[in-house]
Amino acid sequence: MNARKAKQEMIEMPGLANAVVIVAVVGYVIFRQFQARQWNPNPRRLLVVPAVLAFMALRDPHLVDPHHQALSAAFLIIGVVVEIGLGTAWGFTTRIWTDAQGAVWSKGTKASFFAWIGMLVVRIALYAAAAAMGVAQGQAGLLLALAALLLVRGAVVTWRAREFAPAYGSPAGSL
Repeated sequence: MNARKAKQEMIEMPGLANAVVIVAVVGYVIFRQFQARQWNPNPRRLLVVPAVLAFMALRDPHLVDPHHQALSAAFLIIGVVVEIGLGTAWGFTTRIWTDAQGAVWSKGTKASFFAWIGMLVVRIALYAAAAAMGVAQGQAGLLLALAALLLVRGAVVTWRAREFAPAYGSPAGSL
């Protein structure tokens, strides 16, 4: 009895940890998105959070519903592809500018807020469609989609910010 209970608690723990990570990452990202931030050109910074989220998702044994593997995998793929598209839209709604010293800055806009609302609506619709078909959708799929979303949004903002970045590391006219 104790071994079964311990095993059940071990199975439930990744779900709780994933939920905490999802809430923390989304809260952090939303909070930071609407604050003006100086752009950091370090590409490793762009990869850390999505890599951790993807690792957590891929290690979860409940990533795909074992009773509906094909349908579950289809919902997982659709969810990631949709989040890639929404991440692209989110990246283009971010305002990017340079200050008087030539530093590149970014900040979310009202359109960014509506992009978040759209992401939420799409995610709820996907969960509802999967539930209507009897397919279990766990937190691991959400973690993987969130990883794709953040990676693509970061890539789009980085690509756009490079247009504003000074050539050769110094602002124009500073010589």
